[in-house]
Amino acid sequence: MTTHRLTREQARRIAVRAQWLHRDRPGDLLELVRQLTLLQVDLTPAVAPSAELVAWSRLGSSFSPEDLESALGDGALLEVNGLIRPAEDLALYRADMADWDKGGEAGGWRAAYRDWVAANKGCRLDILNLLRTDGPLPAREIPDTCEVPWKSSGWTNNRNVLRLLEFMEARGEVAVAGRQAGRDRLWDLAERVFPDDTVVPAAEARRIRAERRLRSLGIARARATGSPIEPRDVGEVGEPAAIEGVRGTWRVDPSALDQPFSGRAALLSPIDRLVYDRKRMEEIFEFDYQLEMYKPAARRRWGYWAMPILYGDRLVGKLDATSDRPAGVLRVDAIHRDVPFTKAMDSAIHEEIEALATFLDLKLRLP
Repeated sequence: MTTHRLTREQARRIAVRAQWLHRDRPGDLLELVRQLTLLQVDLTPAVAPSAELVAWSRLGSSFSPEDLESALGDGALLEVNGLIRPAEDLALYRADMADWDKGGEAGGWRAAYRDWVAANKGCRLDILNLLRTDGPLPAREIPDTCEVPWKSSGWTNNRNVLRLLEFMEARGEVAVAGRQAGRDRLWDLAERVFPDDTVVPAAEARRIRAERRLRSLGIARARATGSPIEPRDVGEVGEPAAIEGVRGTWRVDPSALDQPFSGRAALLSPIDRLVYDRKRMEEIFEFDYQLEMYKPAARRRWGYWAMPILYGDRLVGKLDATSDRPAGVLRVDAIHRDVPFTKAMDSAIHEEIEALATFLDLKLRLP
């Protein structure tokens, strides 16, 4: 098979179009999520929840957070393992859920997870019985009967019920039925939440997932380091490609080749899929960026939750902004310009910042 030779500009435009960040807009939220395959749940309140920002950056003024709540409420979208997916895609994950205890290497962290769940079988059965009679429930209302505590150097240390619920979700036993006051997950039996679709066999499901992932990314590595959220690679689906000035072989969605491109300005969530794979971002977009919320304030270059700024097919800067709900303002602390902004860029980006304030129903306060 012929390897497609692409310039960085061509690769960027393929990626931007695939993520629906070009001038054309999707028709509605479901059409968007089916193309993106997922919205990542992150409730960091600095500006707005990430899933809402991702949807707004594509749909614009036609999107309201109530649209997302409604789609989750009526089951058109489902929250699975911290990701919002189209309900019909769940069939592509059920085989892996059923084999959670069997898959993976003999040692390593996957085996440690399985061993910990097995050691707390009694607590797992207690949770299933409680949800069967009283569900859905938040984790804090479920008694902790774990015999072996969960050990972690992070915030989940000794949060036994929450960790066990998340592993039970990966096993396909429980599911998120909603969120209490928009934040705390409500857990229930998976059979009462998930659609009763035919399970796609594991090998076929992995192929289909890789095809959809490539369609949503446009261009991706065939092999990449593992990611706990969503794989960054796509295996052998699509067609081989080489990007001028970038090492290695890539896979490209053939339907994305030779498509017209018309760009626009967009403000991105720090975990937007266009920038989530930082290595791909650096290689194709030549963009220097890190999420700095975990750094001490004195060591931040761009801000606590700085939003990457897209203009056309280039990532051109970062917006350091904060939603101050008590004051009723979207406070812009800085606009970091990685390249000189033309008048057209300044105007388009400022319009997008104003549109963000309108979306958030806040007054805009500029520095």
